[in-house]
Amino acid sequence: MRLTYSTDLPDHDPATVFDWHERPGALERLTPPWGEVEVLHRAGGIRDGGVVQLRVHRGPTSFRWDLRHRDYEHARQFRDEQTSGPLKSWVHTHRFVARDGGGTRMEDEIDVEPPLGSAGAAIGPTFLRHELGRLFRFRYRRLFTDLARHAEFRDRPRLTVAITGASGLVGQSLSHFLTTGGHRVVRFVRDSRSAGEGAIYWNPASGEIDAAGLAGADAVVHLAGTSIGAGRWTDARMRAILNSRVQGTELMARTLAEMKQGPRILVSASAVGYYGDRGSESLAEDAKPGTGFLADVCRAWEGATRSAERAGVRVVLLRSGLALSPAGGALGQMLLPFKIGVGGRIGSGKQYLSWIDLDDLVALIVHAIYTKALAGPVNATAPHPVTNAAFTSALGRALGRPTIVPVPAIAVKAAFGQLGTEALLWGQRVLPSKATQSGFRFFYEGVEESLRFQLGRAE
Repeated sequence: MRLTYSTDLPDHDPATVFDWHERPGALERLTPPWGEVEVLHRAGGIRDGGVVQLRVHRGPTSFRWDLRHRDYEHARQFRDEQTSGPLKSWVHTHRFVARDGGGTRMEDEIDVEPPLGSAGAAIGPTFLRHELGRLFRFRYRRLFTDLARHAEFRDRPRLTVAITGASGLVGQSLSHFLTTGGHRVVRFVRDSRSAGEGAIYWNPASGEIDAAGLAGADAVVHLAGTSIGAGRWTDARMRAILNSRVQGTELMARTLAEMKQGPRILVSASAVGYYGDRGSESLAEDAKPGTGFLADVCRAWEGATRSAERAGVRVVLLRSGLALSPAGGALGQMLLPFKIGVGGRIGSGKQYLSWIDLDDLVALIVHAIYTKALAGPVNATAPHPVTNAAFTSALGRALGRPTIVPVPAIAVKAAFGQLGTEALLWGQRVLPSKATQSGFRFFYEGVEESLRFQLGRAE
């Protein structure tokens, strides 16, 4: 069975598009967030003889999929073929064709034979057409937006960016986005045995950091911090949440302040929880802080960067909203009840939810690094926050599921305590004033558009 897909990229020549595919991180950027695909091993890139070993999870089962690359022709094509895996055969040809008038036509040709027996019945032609259609709609959209983002800074120097929390949802996406753009990423690791090329040791609890390893970086993106949603907020849990943010940020800021040569840009995570529970009030970056545990944490978190700011480091404080991706975070946790038709609004549903597409968040971080005029708090939220009820309805429509089972506020408080009150029942209507004024373009301004893209439900 042969399946073909294509897209036009009128603003990018074949060499540019091909080079993007050849850089580290391209496979991860092209893997859909709902796919649950783990890269076990890779070697040799996409040139002849290069190999990739994947672990693909589907429901309660998983299987290994081994692929080998061949027929490499720079700026023209490469192929990957299955050497071991669930299908009887698989050969995927990637072609990069120059368009009349400029640009590239990306063509994907797949020759595939489903497996025999019961597996063939489950992975048959109808299933393959449906799933590959979802896959390539997602791939082409992400390829288009990533190339557009990189083109904004094509005339600027390539950067070395050091990232804390690089293994998290945002950190991984940011890392792969940067490397496909030709930048170099250095990760902070807490195991000294893992330090070395591309990895810097640090331990915020003990105050240890390899400042010498950091000296070659242009910017630091600080994302590390204990998850606020991993369990009820006991006193011990709340101390851990606060300390994980303040200790790491103070160590990073102090280190940058003391360095004679090193990064002069620090993009440090914060959150819209800074504003507390504010009803329908529109909140730009100059709004006063609110009350509550999360507001207190955010104030301390942001305050921990002051030593770097006083030393002349440009500090950007990203007050992030809910980052939308099924690969993790809040959306990943809420998908199951919605998929089985028992999702619904929380509490009154009138509380505002400030959200941002994960791809837009990653791009905004890079925009903040390059944009000298940005400093201080920057709201990392989409331009159109929605109520919890509106978000619930949009998610239900994207999934094709009913959303008729509300969760009463009393049940949220009983199940989650203060965590439920502040994270689920309180809300903020946050606007990205500084981001838009600085020229940043959101590709996903509407919440349903973002959900459909991230969930592979775009038409």
